[in-house]
Formats: sequence, structure tokens, C-alpha cells
Amino acid sequence: MFDATFWVAVSFVIFFGLLIYFKVPQNVNNLLTKMIVDIKNEIDESEKLRSEAKKLLDDAQNKLNTAEQETKKITEQAKSDSEKLIADMNEKFNKSAEIKKNLAQTKISQMKDAAIKNIKDTSIKIAVETVKKTISNSVDKSKLDQLFDKNLEETKAELKKANS
Repeated sequence: MFDATFWVAVSFVIFFGLLIYFKVPQNVNNLLTKMIVDIKNEIDESEKLRSEAKKLLDDAQNKLNTAEQETKKITEQAKSDSEKLIADMNEKFNKSAEIKKNLAQTKISQMKDAAIKNIKDTSIKIAVETVKKTISNSVDKSKLDQLFDKNLEETKAELKKANS
């Protein structure tokens, strides 16, 4: 009387009736809803962690950039200071060398003048001694007095001419 499709249909209706009676679709729906909520919470949490990580990365990058800028500033300042120091030291060295050179030239000039004066003095002494010996040996006293008087008269005459 009833064929197999009828019994399959009846069993199908009974199966779905039992599923509804035992609230299986509602439990599946609750389970799926719970899983959706859990997944959504995990996504929200991961989004929150991602934004915090991005913020931390940005902070770290800013600190790194600031540190690099400070390093550049310090390096440039050190270069500037060292160049200035080198220039000052060169200038001081050149001034010191110039002063020492001038002092050495002054000492050399003084020593040269002293040596020339010493040579002149010695030469004059030798010449005077030689003239004294020569005169005393070759000229007698009366001739010497006459020569002196003659030179004295010539000198007086020259002075009178110069004064006139």
C-alpha cells in the first residue's frame, strides 16, 4: 500500500521533527552564534593588538629618527668644534713660530752687531798699538811734535771753513 518513497518521506519528516523537538537547530544556531561571537572577539582583539603594535612601531621609529638627528647634530657639532680647535691651534702655533723666529733674528742681529763691534774694537786696539810701535820706532819725539802741531793747525783751519 505505501511505497518506499512514502516511508522515506515519513522518516524524513520524523527526523526533522525529532531534530526540532530536541532543539538541535537552535543548539546549532547557538553554537554557530557563539563561534561567530568568539571569532569576532578574536578579530577585534587582533585588530586592537595590531593597532597597539603599529603605535609602538611608530613610537620606536620616531625615537630612532630623533636619535639619528641627535647623532647627526652631535657629529656636526664635534666636527665644527674640532675644526675650530685645529684652526686655533694652527694660529697659535704660527704666532708662536713667528715670535720665536723674530726673537732668533733679533738675537742673531744682536750677536752680529756685538761681533762686529768686538772686531772693530780689537782692530782699533791692534791698529793703535801698531801705530804706537811704528811711530815710536821710526819717528823721534821732535818730529812727532811738529807733525801733531801741523795736523792741529790743519784741523783748526778746516773747522773755521766749516763754520763759515
